[in-house]
Amino acid sequence: MILAGQITGLVLAGGRGMRMGGADKGLLPWAGTTLAAQALARLAPQVDHLAISANRHLEDYQALGVPVWTDAQAFEGPLGGMLAGLGQCQTPWLLCVPCDAPFFPLGLATRLASAVGIEPGQSRMAVAWAQRGDEESARPQPVFCLMHCGLRDRLAEFLSAGGRRAGEWARQAGAARVDFDAEGFRNLNTPEDLASFSAASPKGAAPLA
Repeated sequence: MILAGQITGLVLAGGRGMRMGGADKGLLPWAGTTLAAQALARLAPQVDHLAISANRHLEDYQALGVPVWTDAQAFEGPLGGMLAGLGQCQTPWLLCVPCDAPFFPLGLATRLASAVGIEPGQSRMAVAWAQRGDEESARPQPVFCLMHCGLRDRLAEFLSAGGRRAGEWARQAGAARVDFDAEGFRNLNTPEDLASFSAASPKGAAPLA
């Protein structure tokens, strides 16, 4: 059994935000807060340790009151943030979420943790899948993942070999699959998404302050 105290929750906010016109997504205002602050608030009840992965505006992120970790080589995509997290966190497990999906499940940590093993040879990574009613519609959400920190060297090798796709990394790592309702994984990619998202938020998934 993996306990909350064994998991560090990492908000991935280190991207370029190209589809947002180059804006730093995590710092965008949303529902009276910022996207990064919303993600932290949603993670806080699930884990005992929190951090942010960022490569710009570090003082603004530090003002949120949690450690801020930068990529060894900035803008390597979400895997660069994951690698930084695996190297920095002081817990055996790292739970990653992107900053731009403000309604990810409040039970994310518990359900992912239930799918990984603590004995040698068992899965050391679990990935969320978004499902809309039937098996064929399920889609992997590899940036929503729980990883054991023992995977750090393997991820470093994957990146050094030119790997950049989170889904391919999860496949190579033998990630366990955990199905969730798709609504919790809707994300904000464009300014239009940001303007309209709160009005179309999932039922019962109010913003957390």
